[in-house]
Amino acid sequence: MKQKGIFNITVLLLCALIWGFAFSAQSVGAQFTGPWTFLASRAWLGVVTLLVFMGIRKLLISHTEEGSRAYQDRQYMEEGSAQHGGRKILLIAGVSTGALLCFASVVQQAGIAYTSVAKSSFITALYVVIVPIISSLFGRRPGGRIWAAVALSVTGLYLLSFSGGIGKVNKGDLMMIACAAIFSLQIMTINHYVDRLDGLKLSCMEFFFEALIATGGMLIFEKPTIASLAPAFTAILYAGVMSNGVAYTLQVIGQRGFDPTIASLCMCMESVFGALGGFFLLGQRLTLRELLGCALMFFAIIIAEIPLERLVIKKKNR
Repeated sequence: MKQKGIFNITVLLLCALIWGFAFSAQSVGAQFTGPWTFLASRAWLGVVTLLVFMGIRKLLISHTEEGSRAYQDRQYMEEGSAQHGGRKILLIAGVSTGALLCFASVVQQAGIAYTSVAKSSFITALYVVIVPIISSLFGRRPGGRIWAAVALSVTGLYLLSFSGGIGKVNKGDLMMIACAAIFSLQIMTINHYVDRLDGLKLSCMEFFFEALIATGGMLIFEKPTIASLAPAFTAILYAGVMSNGVAYTLQVIGQRGFDPTIASLCMCMESVFGALGGFFLLGQRLTLRELLGCALMFFAIIIAEIPLERLVIKKKNR
């Protein structure tokens, strides 16, 4: 493998590691603060972190001759696109993706208080399977591998969350399923705008509107105090700076010029790192049945991500 490929994989695995361990931070935060308060604090920290990274990027690019020309060209293009509604598109994208991210995250944060970190991380990752199913409603027919992934994920979900039957399902697990569905809509909305906008700017706007909505929810539904925020400070700091800010920047760096299939596989390790974080940091354990469910869901994620048809064609052409 080329050195660049090793670098990309390392960066994306680090990104998945940060996201995975964020589930443990959320679990800790849920013990002390309400979901709206945790989310608002985390989102504002994410906005600040991304603004800092955008400033650093501007300085680094503008201090090299080649980078300066590229930056000036980008600024010129953005000014031209702004005249044709580029800023309006960024605003609409920020509001729509921010709202979906906010509702998905608040459901996740509320649900994680009632279930384990491992279960929450694997169930949330079901968006990988849900996205192509929703896309089929808009004319994109999922192939056989997607339906195979659906069958595996449903079986895995049953083993993971329905061990006591439908009537005894954990409400936290149900909230995680709802979270995965909303995240699927958020991902599809991001895909709609990402090719027309700067990635960091889009993410910053997304976090900004997420923070605004979450702050409104915090003021309406919760009454945060310094006493409740203090014990959750470290968890909020990790989730806001590392998960929202640093991990997203690593994703942008890792995916640049890299095979999207391998990139997706690296990032889906988030669910595995989430389970490991719950075990080593919080001492949470799964039963053999639940571990089997996690394994089936992970294989479902991999099957949904790997374009098997293309791999077969590549082998035939060799």
